[in-house]
Amino acid sequence: MMNTLTAKDFLTIDDFDIEDRTILVRVDLNSPMDPEGGILDDMRIHSHIQTLRDLEDAKVVLLAHQSRPGKNDFSTMEAHARIMSGYLGRKVTYIDDIFGTYARSSISAMKKGDVILLENVRFYSEESLKRPVDEQQRTHMVRQLSPLFDIFLNDAFAVSHRSQLSIVGFTGLLPSGAGRLMEREITALNKSLQGNECPCIFVLGGAKVDDSIKVAENVLSSGGADRVLVTGVVANVMLAASGVDIGEPNMKFIESQGYLEQIDRAKDVLDRFEGKIGLPRDAALNDKGKRIDVKIEEVASKNLPINDIGLETIVAYASEIENAKTVVLNGPAGVAELDGFEIGTFEIIKAASNAGYSIAGGGHITAEVRNIGYEDQFSHISTGGGACIDFLAGDELPGIDALKVAAKRYQETE
Repeated sequence: MMNTLTAKDFLTIDDFDIEDRTILVRVDLNSPMDPEGGILDDMRIHSHIQTLRDLEDAKVVLLAHQSRPGKNDFSTMEAHARIMSGYLGRKVTYIDDIFGTYARSSISAMKKGDVILLENVRFYSEESLKRPVDEQQRTHMVRQLSPLFDIFLNDAFAVSHRSQLSIVGFTGLLPSGAGRLMEREITALNKSLQGNECPCIFVLGGAKVDDSIKVAENVLSSGGADRVLVTGVVANVMLAASGVDIGEPNMKFIESQGYLEQIDRAKDVLDRFEGKIGLPRDAALNDKGKRIDVKIEEVASKNLPINDIGLETIVAYASEIENAKTVVLNGPAGVAELDGFEIGTFEIIKAASNAGYSIAGGGHITAEVRNIGYEDQFSHISTGGGACIDFLAGDELPGIDALKVAAKRYQETE
């Protein structure tokens, strides 16, 4: 089922009187960090600046997380506040508390224009529990914080596929809407799903085979895409499903990832959408670090792993992509971190940047777009990997669903 929303389905900043209001904003500042606690890539921090600028006449409290328990980069939000202050041009005050006396007194003392960032919300164990909305509303954190606020805004698209406390807990108790980043994400992804600008091509790669097959089914059955081109492990599974012998090393990798059962599912999709799914014509094999391009029919005899699409496929795919009106990329074309095997990913990104409307669907492909300096040449760069692919697959996202329910309730009371 196509998962599309209209502006009326959820509220935005424009629907509220924000003057001197105290507003809780869930943001996603989760960033790669070095062992000393320095932030290596501040893209997600910068992505929320427009939301904060549009709330400059309010009192803004930010709720965010960094990593998760057990990880080396599970840290405080202090460094994030410093970087955000630099981008915003005014101080973002870090508070090393979430909902205790210090946090609540700091919120109560705020003046118009103040911005504070509370401590890593995942320091509170209940945040990581996935529970229904009504249960999240009864948690200690929500009960302690909600009376201090006039409005809740969810600007954390990248974690809105999780039914977690800070994502859905406040929406039943406060007038709630989407921040600017969330609004942009929904608008851009809706445009890709609606397929208004044809031809619309989805390029699905990487290693998340089950998710990608689900996306292919959704966009082809709904008419959201005219063509789906596959790369990466997704392509290997599709090739095996089409009857191609991809060789023992590649079949073993598919088995190690738990995707053998996806071959039958992929065969069904290929049969149902005959001619709509583009498969690689050749592949780049890794022979002890050396790239060897061979025809698909020759892969099995070489007994080597496929690490990229081949040069003939790159040319064919690039031609389709750059002539499309709408292109959505999700997942790299190969093992892009290896020298010589980044070619497919790079050329597909380059081709997509020449399309009429281009989206990089979060995760690894977004990182590659940024690595080669093409982010300004894309129409939209998604901040959410898992959330983006769930949205494109037609799955319901708890964070967005909660905003839809909140919008309906708010509109009924107005």
